[in-house]
Amino acid sequence: MFNALITEKVGEREFQTGLGQREIEDLPAGELLIEVQYSSLNYKDALSANGNPGVTRNFPHTPGIDAVGIVKESANDSFSVGDGVIVTGYDLGMETDGGLAEFIRVPATWALPLPSGLSARDAMVLGTAGLTAGLCVNKLLQAGATASEGKVVVTGATGGVGSVAVALLAKLGFDVVASTSKTSQHDLLKTLGASEIIDRESLSEAQRKPVLKQQWQNAVDCVGGDTLVNLLKSLGHSGSVACCGLVGSADLPATVLPFILRDVNLLGVDSVEIPLAKKRHIWEKFSGDWKLECLDQLATEIELAQVPEYLDRIMKGENIGRTVVRVK
Repeated sequence: MFNALITEKVGEREFQTGLGQREIEDLPAGELLIEVQYSSLNYKDALSANGNPGVTRNFPHTPGIDAVGIVKESANDSFSVGDGVIVTGYDLGMETDGGLAEFIRVPATWALPLPSGLSARDAMVLGTAGLTAGLCVNKLLQAGATASEGKVVVTGATGGVGSVAVALLAKLGFDVVASTSKTSQHDLLKTLGASEIIDRESLSEAQRKPVLKQQWQNAVDCVGGDTLVNLLKSLGHSGSVACCGLVGSADLPATVLPFILRDVNLLGVDSVEIPLAKKRHIWEKFSGDWKLECLDQLATEIELAQVPEYLDRIMKGENIGRTVVRVK
């Protein structure tokens, strides 16, 4: 038997999550049996633990869209027993039992070797949020963003994606503006490399004008809705927004005018279903020339039994930075 976080349906719309025990035989089919060392917490994990049908429909269930650990059994020639591996995204933690457990079993096509320059813990301080931030920054670079062009703004800057994006962009030499409502976290954002901090309200209020004063050249947006629209309206000519979140809204009440008057780009970023090769590229960057020395400042480390408390904080919008879960 092994320890696992288990979410159970206890009423019509009532769910309860707590530490329990499972058998290896209960795990789904897959070529790799992995002993999990660390996992991390993400907004999608909180949704799963609260029975959101867009994430998880079948219970009892173990959430956790991230895992790093050691291969214990392999039916695939690409992996051997003892290999360190990272698993993020795909169906892990959604309908497939996830990484908030001491063991997972997954298809080999979901796993990547843990890069030699990245520890298991640091991989999960980054997790899906860090991978998403890396994909956003990579999209901006591919679209031609350079540090010399002008400011780059990051919305939701104290969240998991936002905080990693601030740190990475600052490391790459960009002049980073961080948008947040959490005044208590200004010092943290400055430590991560933000040169300026603005209140999120300055970007979240709907503006009737089709275009606004040009304020920044590029952006990473974790919020969506009117915030994303205002970013598009206030980008410099040929600027780009990498869009990866919808904590504000999934709506996009925009016009085509910023696109045809200022040649701006809206870049969509998915970290779940993209090919493994794209994920591998970002993980290797984080283990090499994108290696962040500030990961400990971003991370709160907890044990498996503490996860329900921290998932509740995520649902209340109280979580700061990244929460890494020491599983084993």
